[in-house]
Amino acid sequence: MIKVSVMYPHTPGARFDHDYYRDQHMPMLKARMGDACLSYTIDKGLGGGAPGSPPTYVGMCHVFAESVESFQKAFGPHVKEIMGDVKNYTDIAPVMQISEVVVG
Repeated sequence: MIKVSVMYPHTPGARFDHDYYRDQHMPMLKARMGDACLSYTIDKGLGGGAPGSPPTYVGMCHVFAESVESFQKAFGPHVKEIMGDVKNYTDIAPVMQISEVVVG
């Protein structure tokens, strides 16, 4: 199993609409990917490691799929629509990572 993490770095003055991300964007991604998206989680950054410091990431999601190939096959045909929706909830450039899930 793999996990695709999309992380939005905390940037002073940047916009991130957590409600839209939770209620619109991620359900749309799941609908487009269908069963290839086994599940997903959403994180809302609260703080950094030091007391009172901002979070490293203001928001992130983790999309679980059986393999890189199954993710790409399901995501690829909808990439333009999914990525085009980003402007509706943030002006932060996302950072993406694909990981193998070692313990689940």
